[in-house]
Formats: sequence, structure tokens, C-alpha cells
Amino acid sequence: MPFGEDRLSSQINFVMEAEKVTRIMRQNLVCDASRRENDAEHSWHVAMMAAVLSEYAVTDTIDILRVIKMLLVHDVVEIDAGDTFVYDDEGMKDKRERETKAAERIFSILPPEQRDEMLELWEEFEAGQSAEAAFAAALDRLSPLLHNYATEGGPWKEHGISHERVLARNAHIEKGAPRLWKYAKALIDDAAEKGYMKRADR
Repeated sequence: MPFGEDRLSSQINFVMEAEKVTRIMRQNLVCDASRRENDAEHSWHVAMMAAVLSEYAVTDTIDILRVIKMLLVHDVVEIDAGDTFVYDDEGMKDKRERETKAAERIFSILPPEQRDEMLELWEEFEAGQSAEAAFAAALDRLSPLLHNYATEGGPWKEHGISHERVLARNAHIEKGAPRLWKYAKALIDDAAEKGYMKRADR
């Protein structure tokens, strides 16, 4: 955009680029099952969950603003890299490579110190080692579980995903939010009982 000083122009260019997450469609349905969810809706939802559910983080000294920032930027890379379905084993093989390249391009639109901050937040989320990143990752996995349960299986049914795979893929919720993992596990088990996903023993 042609207006403003160079720094402001860079920042406006970034926020306009980031708006493109509204066009990235995910596998998950919105909770009324009327259509697929987009990345912007997902990012907003998990950021809201962080504000509401912060008491369930693994530590009570968590920096919730940092968590919210991570959740708002973690999927921006999908503007270039696309959304990779978590149960797509083939797509997961080069996910990191695609997303790293995307992060470098998109965050480099910003002034240098903000570029570095965004890259740091994104890398921290991906590494999942800090309490903030672990909590953010827990919410990032809990949100689709809630959507899939609300839509009676959604992509679990569509792609024939089993109860065992759902448990395995989401077990890291426990690292960032043990109480939320207890809730999520009960939700997954109940979904399997209701036939929202495959059971190996049936």
C-alpha cells in the first residue's frame, strides 16, 4: 500500500497479507456442520480458548499474552504452505520444510525486530518446549476435537480415522494442560462409543 512511512507501510502490508488466512480452508467443519472452517476462524477460536481456559495450563505462571500471540500467528504460514491435515501422513513429511519457507517470506514483510519476534513465536510454538508453547499446542488440538464432536465426527468419519489414531495424535495435550487432556480423552472415548470414529475392536 502506498501510504505512510516505510515502517508503517511494512506493518500494513503484513496485516493485509495475514488477512489471507481467511481463505485457507481446514478439514474441520464449523460447529453447525454448515461448511468448513477457515484458518482465521480457527486462530480466533484458539486465542479465545486461551483467554478463557488459562487456569488449566500446566503452570499458573504462564504468560497468557505470549500464548495468545502464538495462537494468532502459528497458522499464518499456511498462506503459502497450505493446511496439512493432521492425519495425512504423506503431507506431514514435508510440512516443516514448506512452513519454514513460508514463515521466512511472510514474516520478513515486517520491520526487522517484529519479523524476529514473529519468527521466534512461530519457532517456539513449533518446538513445543516452553510452558506457553505446550499450552498453545494443547488448545490447538482441543479445538478440532470440540468441532469434530459437535459435528458427529466430521473429518474423522470422512477419512475413516480410528479411535486409536485420534488418541495418539492428541496425547500431547497432557503436556500443556493435564486437566484438559482428561476432558479431551473422555470426549474422544464418548465419540467412539457414539460411532463418530472407527473402533479397531468393532
